Amino acid sequence: MTTTSGHPARSGPADPPPAADPQDTGESDAVSAQDAADVCDQAQDLAENGHLKRAAKLYRRAVAADPHPRVLARALLGLAVVEDQRGDLPASREAARGAVATGDPRYAPRAAYHLGLSLEQEGEHVEAEGVWRRLADLGDPSYAAVAHYGLARSAEDRGDPGAAEEHWEAALRLPRGSDPIGRLHAATVVEAARDLAGRLLGRGLPGAASAAVERGLSVADDPGLRLLRAAAHLEHAIADVGAIVDPGEGERDAPAPDAGTSASAVELLAGLLALRGEPDGAERVWRAGLGDGDPETAHEVRRRLRRGFAAPEEEGAGPWWEPYLEEAAATATAPALAGELFAVITRMHALLALPVVEGESRADALRAAMEQALRTPSGLVWGADVHADFRSRLREAMGGEDVLPEGWPDL
Repeated sequence: MTTTSGHPARSGPADPPPAADPQDTGESDAVSAQDAADVCDQAQDLAENGHLKRAAKLYRRAVAADPHPRVLARALLGLAVVEDQRGDLPASREAARGAVATGDPRYAPRAAYHLGLSLEQEGEHVEAEGVWRRLADLGDPSYAAVAHYGLARSAEDRGDPGAAEEHWEAALRLPRGSDPIGRLHAATVVEAARDLAGRLLGRGLPGAASAAVERGLSVADDPGLRLLRAAAHLEHAIADVGAIVDPGEGERDAPAPDAGTSASAVELLAGLLALRGEPDGAERVWRAGLGDGDPETAHEVRRRLRRGFAAPEEEGAGPWWEPYLEEAAATATAPALAGELFAVITRMHALLALPVVEGESRADALRAAMEQALRTPSGLVWGADVHADFRSRLREAMGGEDVLPEGWPDL
């Protein structure tokens, strides 16, 4: 949005004098129509240097002079922007409406753009839609995309998909042939493409979202659009591998894929669902694969689920912790499990390190510290299994005799 009105640069001395308010120099409050443009220049300088109250005063004097419509439109737009920056929204909108009413081909579209965004931000969608329609009627091609983008949002808000589609199409339309595209037009196309693609992905239409993304990328290489394109590809990938894991009714009679293909599809689909933020869906996919009716497929799925485990696969029962690793891999909760383990190790280390640091030599104190350290994992879901594993190993070492009391080490 243009923050100040008027010409972006003016000729003058290398070190121009500070902008001054005529009132500060003793001049009359009255401004002639011929001087209104110069007053707007002074107001613009004041606004650019942060003197908003004084700038607003000068813009009002220029408006009161009833100057040429072009100067009047400029003064009203400048006043609208300054009042907005001062936080006086009613005054800002009143000035913007006045600037739009002039119909000036240069300043009226800018004022309409400013007013429409301000109304939208305050939830005044009905009036905002009227402003967007007026902006579209002003005939400035550089603002046509802005107007249609605003109308597309309005149609979406009121649940009119037909009108929304028409305005989305107009907002994303590019100049014909080799005609150049303006900066505002290009920025609007990119923003509208991001907005539309996000909405389409939310509706489960990745193909249409991809098409919207490509139209935006044809104007500028935007990171947000690239991310949306990746998200659309993700949805397509989920659909493709999902059709392998769970074929539709019309495909159930087709030859089943080999075990390697099925297991690869399970692993990929579970990973993609976890990436999309659906750990429960990922878990269901893994569980279904592990319970596949084809033993070879189920074995291949389990091998892939355990692929990252440090311990090599062995025949028979594995270490006590492997079921927890499998659960963490299937439910995408490995970071949480690792956090638990590190917390327990840190606690046990602290309990055992303190007597060493303090030089504790009393047997009862050392035994109490060790017992407390042993009980550290007891409150966790896997705590009972680590205790049971030690009991089992000790019983085996004692020739089958269980020498630990019931409930050890907690009781």
